[in-house]
Amino acid sequence: MVETGLERLIRHPLAQLSGQRLGLLCNPASVDRHLRHARHLIHRAFPGQLRALFSPQHGLFAEKQDNMVESAHLTDPELNLPAFSLYGETRIPTPDMFDGIDTLIIDLQDVGTRVYTFVYTMSHCMEMARDMGKAVVVLDRPNPLGGDHMEGNLLENAQASFVGRYPIPMRHGMTIGELARFFNAARGIGCRLEVVPMAHWQRHMGFPGTGLPWVAPSPNLPTPASALVYPGQVIWEGTNISEGRGTTQPFEIFGAPFLDTRAIGSEMENHALPGVILRPCVFEPTFNKWQGQQCHGFQVHVTDWDRFRPYHTALKLLQTILKHHRDDFQWKPPPYEYEHQRPAIDLILGSRKVRKRIEALNPLDEIEQSWQPELSAFRETARSFFLYR
Repeated sequence: MVETGLERLIRHPLAQLSGQRLGLLCNPASVDRHLRHARHLIHRAFPGQLRALFSPQHGLFAEKQDNMVESAHLTDPELNLPAFSLYGETRIPTPDMFDGIDTLIIDLQDVGTRVYTFVYTMSHCMEMARDMGKAVVVLDRPNPLGGDHMEGNLLENAQASFVGRYPIPMRHGMTIGELARFFNAARGIGCRLEVVPMAHWQRHMGFPGTGLPWVAPSPNLPTPASALVYPGQVIWEGTNISEGRGTTQPFEIFGAPFLDTRAIGSEMENHALPGVILRPCVFEPTFNKWQGQQCHGFQVHVTDWDRFRPYHTALKLLQTILKHHRDDFQWKPPPYEYEHQRPAIDLILGSRKVRKRIEALNPLDEIEQSWQPELSAFRETARSFFLYR
């Protein structure tokens, strides 16, 4: 059974944390296998040392449903500690927030996808720690998609945003601790960093194989299944296709009132997508896109998670929908994640060029071949930051 960095820290406290004033970047998924929260465990393990909490997008309690819904600073009602929101009036910690701590502990469940903002909140915290002479300790957690596969184009610098600060692929294949090491060295942050690794995690493991409980890291990733499809299904956020927000199966289902599921399904059957079945479905979102309207679409049923390629599957679906629904399909206009000029889809795909080629219905195999050299180069660089072989 996998032991997380949090559990290892509590079992073997780091000597360098003795006497330190501690901060903790966390959210509801920051728990041990018994569902005890990190802030309570650290408060007990280091009495009187925990001085401040910090929260990423969606809030300390993951209570905020959608993108660009901000969280306010608050006081933790149980520990009576200040809890600073890093997705509210600012997404970058201020010097005042770090004044009262010596070391920031980070315990967040990443989901293995470039556009998930938690890792960029971590990177901003690492930069502030460097500037203020503070230390950072990252408590590692599993990549729920495993660590054997990487998929997709690397982010182009021109499309950098809060949903993509660095040139990494859509499915990056690294744990949050490995990403911290990569950001710190390869991207030049240079803070005083220590990663507490997991025990018994192996790169081939999907989340169910870890033996750990799943707590939704954000409201619309309620299950490991939703996280597994997310590296592809997230692209619908840049379109007028519902990604299933406002339903009980966000990202697992998608659709729109105008979708011809018979035509799309028939064409998709010819592509022999590995490890997945697309089941036609009908749903009615209670909020977000197409609220209260009947949507026709599909549920993504993963039958072989090791062979399933979420980004490839979603791009093929996107091209097929473009082909059949040129008049009804639309790209989502700005703003998106505080960007007010660039199209949301360019930020999500990390590339204007890829979006243009998808629009032109260029063969997907050719598009994917075009980014293989940069993906291979990233894979080689990333290996030097792996903690697990």
